[in-house]
Amino acid sequence: MAVTSTARDGAAAAAPTTHLRAIGLYCMAILVLSLMDVAIKWLSADYHTLQILFFRAGFAMIPLAFLVARGGGIAALRTRRPGAHLLRGLVGTATAFSFFFSFAYLPLADAYAIAFAAPLFVTALSVPLLGERVGARRWSAVAVGFCGVLLIVRPGGGGIDGFVSIGAAAALAGAFGYALMVGLMRLHSRTESPAAITVYPTLVTLAVSGLLLAGVWTRPSLADLGLLAVTGILGGVGTILLAAALRGGPVAVLAPFEYSAMVWGVAFGFAIWGDLPDGWTWAGTAVVVASGLYILHREHRRGGTAPTAGAPTAPVAAASVEAPATPEDQGEEAPR
Repeated sequence: MAVTSTARDGAAAAAPTTHLRAIGLYCMAILVLSLMDVAIKWLSADYHTLQILFFRAGFAMIPLAFLVARGGGIAALRTRRPGAHLLRGLVGTATAFSFFFSFAYLPLADAYAIAFAAPLFVTALSVPLLGERVGARRWSAVAVGFCGVLLIVRPGGGGIDGFVSIGAAAALAGAFGYALMVGLMRLHSRTESPAAITVYPTLVTLAVSGLLLAGVWTRPSLADLGLLAVTGILGGVGTILLAAALRGGPVAVLAPFEYSAMVWGVAFGFAIWGDLPDGWTWAGTAVVVASGLYILHREHRRGGTAPTAGAPTAPVAAASVEAPATPEDQGEEAPR
């Protein structure tokens, strides 16, 4: 009995240390993926989004090859649901395209602020897609969150039929697409390996963008080719860091740190392009973040698994190179 009690005490003491390490990995992943977004925005001035997406997916396979090797090699890629991977790959391709396209028209911080709406879409889609019950409190949080989105995009300011800017529309489409991917991932992750869930959607993105590339191809300079390669490598490394963090800490602990992306978005946007969010964007961001955190809190209270959707970098990572599913994503306790 004394030995068991000591072991329990040791495990309890080790948990905070493990969580701190996971938080560190998570914050590092957010920084790495923010750097990827900076490179994508820079390249968007001279290259079509499809071309950036193609190189992003292709070079991401380099770090992902190491992930597959560590996860059991080619055998880990066996799948019983090729159609499910194809569907998620197509949704992921559209989602990544939407996010990357928005970077060409919006400051990074603004695109990130709109992408914070992803958890609101996840909650809304969980009803028709997964048959989950959403209580009045979470529906209220979703409604308040979307009011925050309206503060950010400010309909009526021009763009599509004078309603909303094309960049804001693309970012919103990306947030919705990411939420759809989270729902599909919940449906499929119980029967598929993390390697399969990661690699196949990336290959679909590579194939689709490659097929559509001919009409928009621009020959890159050597320097830009290097930067295009960097986007993929950073994306792959960021995905691996996210997966490692999720193995070491519960979603409820890590998800709030996704919002650190806003810090990097403001810092990089101001340092490189001189962009700063206006007061309406800050106000809307505060409302959306507060709503997302409340939904996370309610998910945790009811014993569910709050999706790791919140930061724009996480949606982008999932869209182009999907983060491997972890036991936390599947509603199970992760082995420590």
